[in-house]
Amino acid sequence: MTRHPDDVLSSDADPFKGDPNFMASLARGLEVLQAFTPQRSLLSISQISQKTGIPRAAVRRCLYTLGKLGFVYAEDGKNFQLRPRVLSLGHAWLASTPLARSAQPVLRHLSEMLNESCSIATLDGDDILYIARASSSRIMTIDLDIGSRLPAWATSMGRVLLSHQPEEKLNDMLGRVTMIRYTPQTVDSVSKLRALLKTVRQQGYALNDQELEMGLRSLAVPLFNAQGHAVAALNVGVHAAQVSTGEMLDRVLPELQKAQHELALLLRERLRLVWRSQVSRLASADFFSAT
Repeated sequence: MTRHPDDVLSSDADPFKGDPNFMASLARGLEVLQAFTPQRSLLSISQISQKTGIPRAAVRRCLYTLGKLGFVYAEDGKNFQLRPRVLSLGHAWLASTPLARSAQPVLRHLSEMLNESCSIATLDGDDILYIARASSSRIMTIDLDIGSRLPAWATSMGRVLLSHQPEEKLNDMLGRVTMIRYTPQTVDSVSKLRALLKTVRQQGYALNDQELEMGLRSLAVPLFNAQGHAVAALNVGVHAAQVSTGEMLDRVLPELQKAQHELALLLRERLRLVWRSQVSRLASADFFSAT
């Protein structure tokens, strides 16, 4: 059976080549959606093709389908942008994630107390994905909000999470990573990054001093679930000119650790309530089956 061109990925290094269950056309549609960013919210077919590596004819078909389904539109017929319906793709996950739902009051309190921006992110592939945020002011040249992504290796939250990854998984990630020199202070080799991650795990926090962007200093701690796994990270970001590294460790870190403890308790309590609810349902089912 001949496959449609849209069912063949354009990349020569297709990791799913030969997998009969993999829908390349669906993968392409998702790639097209992910091409849109807060900085590039309006994209043409050519721009999406250039960014994703997908042929323009295939991008056109993807956009046509996504437009019919209500996920994108082009007011001028040429430049496309996302429609609010894309929020439905992530809403179910966010709504069902205890941490994302429970963390906001804690984040807000921490942000107001320190008068700084605070965030929570999880590891998603080689990136961190922001799932909760309380912002006091804009401290980066890019806007960060729920759903924003940044390279894990270059961020304080990412390094905290990477430091708790199994050795094999970490080796795979470090084998793929491209070390970009974002600033003169960015760690510039895998060996240095590996040593840094070991230190981060030992000390229980990661301090990123203007490595992702000049003027941005951030501090992060891991958030553990009831099983002791680092499932997310909590951070505080500050203006480097206003808060020194010494003040970050002396004033900010203790407050960050208090919030870390509070969120851990919330996660445990949420798990306990879920467990009790499940036990109650099982008991009710046993009762009715017995009668």
